[in-house]
Amino acid sequence: MEDTHVKRTSLSSMESVWVSLPKQSSDGLESLADRVRRVEADLDEINTFYNISISPTRRQRLSRFYHEELHSLLQIDFDSLNQQDRVDFILLRNFLKQQKSQLNAEIDADKDLEPMLSFAATIMSLCEHREHVKPIQPEHIANKLNDVKNLVEEAHQNVDNGKMKVSKTAAYKASKVVAELRNHLAEMYRFYSSYDAQFDWWATTPWKAAHSALSKYIPLIQTKLAGMKPDGSGDIIGQPIGREGLLDELEAEVIAYAPEELIQIAHEQFKWCEQQMKAASTELGFSNDWKKALEYVKTRFVPPGEQPQLVMHLAREGANFVRDNELVTIPPLAEETYRTVMMPAEQQKVSPFFLGGPMIQIAYPTNDMTYDLKNMVMRGNNRHFSRATVFHELIPGHRLQIYQAQRHRSHRLLFSTPFFVEGWAMYWEFVLWQRGDFFVSPEDRIGTMFWRMHRCARIILTMNFHLGKMEPQECIDVLVNQVGHERSTAEGEVRRWLNGDYGPLYQIAYMIGALQLVDLRKEVLKSGKMTEKGFHDRILTYGPIPNELVRALVLEKDLKPDYKAQWRFYK
Repeated sequence: MEDTHVKRTSLSSMESVWVSLPKQSSDGLESLADRVRRVEADLDEINTFYNISISPTRRQRLSRFYHEELHSLLQIDFDSLNQQDRVDFILLRNFLKQQKSQLNAEIDADKDLEPMLSFAATIMSLCEHREHVKPIQPEHIANKLNDVKNLVEEAHQNVDNGKMKVSKTAAYKASKVVAELRNHLAEMYRFYSSYDAQFDWWATTPWKAAHSALSKYIPLIQTKLAGMKPDGSGDIIGQPIGREGLLDELEAEVIAYAPEELIQIAHEQFKWCEQQMKAASTELGFSNDWKKALEYVKTRFVPPGEQPQLVMHLAREGANFVRDNELVTIPPLAEETYRTVMMPAEQQKVSPFFLGGPMIQIAYPTNDMTYDLKNMVMRGNNRHFSRATVFHELIPGHRLQIYQAQRHRSHRLLFSTPFFVEGWAMYWEFVLWQRGDFFVSPEDRIGTMFWRMHRCARIILTMNFHLGKMEPQECIDVLVNQVGHERSTAEGEVRRWLNGDYGPLYQIAYMIGALQLVDLRKEVLKSGKMTEKGFHDRILTYGPIPNELVRALVLEKDLKPDYKAQWRFYK
């Protein structure tokens, strides 16, 4: 799914609760799967009640929860567990440790926001007072609301006069926090308003003034400090996490490679892709000039209005191919009930290609796009690029993967990792290429190699960005000049990579996760323990967990409670 996260099954209805919760074990003790479900439910409760992201109260409560759960987990006799429970133990231990580490990192990072949020403590105090439903003094609340307004206006003036010196990343994050605090303050006002005449008399006017001041402050931070524009364009915001940060993230994802090694892998894969591009380019009559061949392939798009039918044709083709060749089981309902929607123009600014999962979202020009932009979007979503991505999004890719994850060991959705989620979908691009009977025409081979080069570039660019060696604009230029992106799609890609909505390793997970599964498939088929179809069906029942633990389950590897990454999968 082009950067679409796997979504956990909703527990919003009593029916789904009864379906999701398993029976207790015969001795009445909590099973590992039940423990994972309870931890997730407890976290949902804590995050719902302590709902202000930067609140010290919330962070203290979460820190205590992680400490207590980790201490309790480590009392379990690991040697008495079966292999599946051992994996759950390791997953839950890693999850709790990572969440605690991220919480501490948030506390440190938010110190940079303090100059812009002098009013935050007052707002948090009012909202937490309301959350605990303590007795109120309307005149006191009105006084505090007036303080908020004055502090916001003072901060507004400091920004406007150029006195506020902060990074663009801090400003971007602060704008989100201010919007969140404004919403919490509005909820506090609605809670009391109309139910307490004294509150209305005292607090209505001060609240409106505070709300207005906050609303004016947000766009000022975005434009003056973060370099953003009202239409969502402008500077691309991102915060490098450094080499140590990357190593911590890789350890949490059970990846036994250093950032520099992953960059080297990407360079080697990119070079191989260029060789394949040149071979296909020669077949098309462009000699070794694969970029000219790529430009030709981009012109092979369908006319406006015909893209949905093309996508549905390609979706059926992909599903039929893996079924006819006995590669994986396709439950009939999984193929019957996915939906197709068109992507809004605004969303295409950061998602210029397909998105997928439970449904497929199609990127294609809308009538209000400029002439040049329409052409770039059509070129970027041509027939041959699309042929290499529709099955990635649907079957056998994300649609099949999510369908099975919701029905087999669904408690592991808490641990969802892009190295399996995105790795699985891209892995099929490898499998179908290696077969030699799916990507047959040179145009289709160029289309799929474009995407593989794109995933190589993601590793090189995002790793170097987080190592402090590349800037966002350099990333865009590389995508345009070395991979062959349209500039509009390159800008959308980099904006999505770096704006903080995805983890720092998300973009490398496509290629690295796929390479892990390619190597595991080779191991399994060489051992003769199961068929290719049996292998694919089996690992879909393990949930979206780190691939090294998928391997431990498939090959019955020895596991210890302090298990760390050790698999060197790239030969």
